[in-house]
Amino acid sequence: MKNKEEMENSSPRKRGRPPAFDRETVLAAARDTFWKHGYDGSSIADLTAAMGITPQSLYAAFGSKAELYRETLDQYRRMPRPEPGNPFQDKVDTVSAFEHFLTNSAKIFTAPEHPKGCMISTAVLNCAEENEPIAHHVASMRLQTLDIFTARIERGIAEGDMRPDVEARSLARFLGAIVQGMSVQARDGATTNELLALMSHAIDALNRVTIKGNRNEQ
Repeated sequence: MKNKEEMENSSPRKRGRPPAFDRETVLAAARDTFWKHGYDGSSIADLTAAMGITPQSLYAAFGSKAELYRETLDQYRRMPRPEPGNPFQDKVDTVSAFEHFLTNSAKIFTAPEHPKGCMISTAVLNCAEENEPIAHHVASMRLQTLDIFTARIERGIAEGDMRPDVEARSLARFLGAIVQGMSVQARDGATTNELLALMSHAIDALNRVTIKGNRNEQ
């Protein structure tokens, strides 16, 4: 049976008058609370204390804890990256695209101005039964990233910089596992340089399945 707070967290509330606060600012405060403590570990009291608003204002503005969490995940994805540009749309080779992405990841995961690690790649891996819809939502976001990785590798095969026999999905999963590992190690105290060193081994592995790398091995 759900307790009172769990029922309040999952049930949208009626919206009242417009909130008297900056939505992006309070979202950022909630984002960092979820990022640091996780979904289950962040109570309504924790969130409202960080956001500087009342529970009534939270429910009026966001509907529920679950909806607030979804909005913070969207805001997390919109955060500026240390190195600008979209590596998966830029006109660069596949290895350079992933090197750009992983470099950004290493810097974001260890930045001092917010909690360590990734808010998505290792989020809600275990949760209470009533929070499974949130776990499924975050898992779907990880799957979207996996699809982006796969599409970029397939583009590399089509453009001729990746070997034609590369299994794109398998390689995408390998790179996804690297991101998740970097997130966990950042939470455990790894520095930016340590994550960049870890990343270099993934880039070496990626280089070995490029057309250029294949020629060098022959």
